Amino acid sequence: MSTGPQKIALVTGAGSGVGRAVALGLAGAGYDLALAGRRAEPLEAVRGEVEAKGRRVIAVPTDVGDEESVATLFAHIQETFGRLDVLFNNAGIGAPPVPLNELPVATWKRVVDTNLTGAFLCLQGAFRLMKSQDPRGGRIINNGSISAYAPRPNSAPYTATKHAITGLTRSASLDGRAFGIACGQIDIGNAATEMTARMQTGVLQADGSTRPEPTMDVRHVADAVVHMASLPLEANVQFMTVMATTMPFIGRG
Repeated sequence: MSTGPQKIALVTGAGSGVGRAVALGLAGAGYDLALAGRRAEPLEAVRGEVEAKGRRVIAVPTDVGDEESVATLFAHIQETFGRLDVLFNNAGIGAPPVPLNELPVATWKRVVDTNLTGAFLCLQGAFRLMKSQDPRGGRIINNGSISAYAPRPNSAPYTATKHAITGLTRSASLDGRAFGIACGQIDIGNAATEMTARMQTGVLQADGSTRPEPTMDVRHVADAVVHMASLPLEANVQFMTVMATTMPFIGRG
C-alpha cells in the first residue's frame, strides 16, 4: 500500500466466512478496520486477528437491518477514525430452501431486512460520511453473489435481494459520482466457508437432482476485494464475478 493518509475500511458480516477473510485481507494490505456483525464473540476473535497484524481495529456488534444500530456503528467509526475510505457491504443471510408458496412471510421479511435494507442503511451511512470528510470520497463494494444473475431452486428471498443489490450498486455508482464516491459489486460463487460446507455433500440442482459442487479458497475473494479497494478513485471495477471455475453457474439449469 502506498504511503499517505491512513486508510479506513468497514466490513459488515465480518465475524466469519467471506467477511472475515476480506477483513484480514484488507488488514494485510495496510487498512485499519471497523468490523460489524450480529454476534459479538466471533467479531472479537476477528478483531484479535486484525490486531495481530498491527492494525487499529474496532468491533461493533450491529444489526444492519436496524436503523439505530447502523447509526451507532457509523458514530463509532466517526469518533474513532474520523473518516471511512472503503465499505465492504457484505452482511447477508439466506432462508431455508422451501417451495416459494410455503415460505413464511416473516422469513421473507427477515432476509429482505438484512440483505437489502441492511445494505442500503450501511451504504447511506457511508455516503453521509464520505461526502462530508476531507479529503472527500471513498469506495463502496457490495457483495452481490452470482444469485444476482441466476437463482438456485427454492431461493426466492435470497435471489430477489441479490438482484436488488445490483440495482442499488448501479444507483449508488451514479449518485456518488459528484462526490468522489465509487461503487462496485463483487459476485461470488462457491467460496469455501462455513455457509458452503453443505456443497461437499450435495445441493439441489435445477434439474431436480442433488449433486456436490466444487468450491474455491475464500482467499481468492479477499484478494479480489483488496484489488477493487486499492484502485484510485478515478478507476472502478463496476462488476466482478469470482467463482469456482467448474461450478454450475455458466449453463446453470
